[in-house]
Amino acid sequence: MAEILVVDDEIGIRELLSEILGDEGHTVLLAENAQQARVVQEQEGTTLDLVLLDIWMPDTDGVTLLKEWAANGKLTMPVIMMSGHATIDTAVEATRIGALDFLEKPIALQKLLKAVEQGLNRSKVRPNVAQPIGNGVAGGSPISLGGRLGAGMPGASVQSLGAPPPSFEALGHPHTGVSGFTQTGGANVAVRDLPLDLPLREARDAFERAYFEHHLSREHGSMTRVAEKTGLERTHLYRKLKQLGIDLSRGAYRKHSS
Repeated sequence: MAEILVVDDEIGIRELLSEILGDEGHTVLLAENAQQARVVQEQEGTTLDLVLLDIWMPDTDGVTLLKEWAANGKLTMPVIMMSGHATIDTAVEATRIGALDFLEKPIALQKLLKAVEQGLNRSKVRPNVAQPIGNGVAGGSPISLGGRLGAGMPGASVQSLGAPPPSFEALGHPHTGVSGFTQTGGANVAVRDLPLDLPLREARDAFERAYFEHHLSREHGSMTRVAEKTGLERTHLYRKLKQLGIDLSRGAYRKHSS
């Protein structure tokens, strides 16, 4: 388990990265701007194993913060820069200052996890003295991660999307066994248990919510197994659960040892 700081001014990106990395077993700290990142870095000191740092932020941009940490001898942890608008020159500058890598948004899930793994491997062998531990100019070119992480996500709060869609419980279908609907084999569902009087979109959302809650309960919150069961790529699965208002932050679906 590692301690990872995510710095990004978009709450949707912060929450999504927190859920993904938390599901991998890491402790995730969040900062929405450079000032909050400074506070976390001061408080956590050398216990931080990795930082994911956005470039474009309203108060101080990520490259300036990276320079500040390097100049003050605080760049003792690997830093991976993130941006959806940065140029090649910005990426080169970031790695020259000491960033380990540069990820271009939207970021593919598997490449994100690979970059984090590489960063944590670098963190394990980091020096005891404060000095940049990134690639530098000679350390290799910045990597660009194509994919869909964060694609289409608004900068506003996820809560601005509105209240979660109705669940089967709210519709008078309490969770019993398979979340309020009856499986008769394979994908068959008893029509009488579906919310057929609702508009199509609301009925579909209610069914999908019950469907994913069922699989989360059966797999004890394991996103890997739920993705396999439902046939969704994990990035799409996280976004779908967020859209449906299914909260994973408290680990409600995880199996607790007695």
